[in-house]
Amino acid sequence: MTQITLAWTDEADQSLPLPAYQTDGAAGADLRANLPEASRRTGIALGPGERALIPTGLRLAIPEGHEIQIRPRSGLALRHGLILPNAPGTIDSDYRGPLGVIVMNLGAEAFSIEHGLRIAQMVLAPVLRASFVVSASLDDTPRGSGGFGSTGTT
Repeated sequence: MTQITLAWTDEADQSLPLPAYQTDGAAGADLRANLPEASRRTGIALGPGERALIPTGLRLAIPEGHEIQIRPRSGLALRHGLILPNAPGTIDSDYRGPLGVIVMNLGAEAFSIEHGLRIAQMVLAPVLRASFVVSASLDDTPRGSGGFGSTGTT
């Protein structure tokens, strides 16, 4: 098992649980909204179409050769239209700043992000790096240069 070292940000509510896998088979560990003290009682209201950067109160040390992917929680998306517009978001192994989650409300109703709400999940993933070489031509494939919709609709 790969270890991720966490540190609280200065303003974090350290009584909230750390990221956790909710079941033995879960790929993602849930992240919680760790709101600024002034917003903890009221939450952060997101109207339809609005987005906000929600703090988690955490900083991470991700091992080299890995990334953390930030993904939406399906229940929030289905029931409330809450999505992560840049999903999956990537946290690079050399980033040590505060971890925030960009959340957007695609629902028809306003949604309040409450302090401690499980707002996203993070997945640890290996990273492969490439070298890039320019060539005058590329090898041919059956698909060739066919783009969007070129493989059919069924």
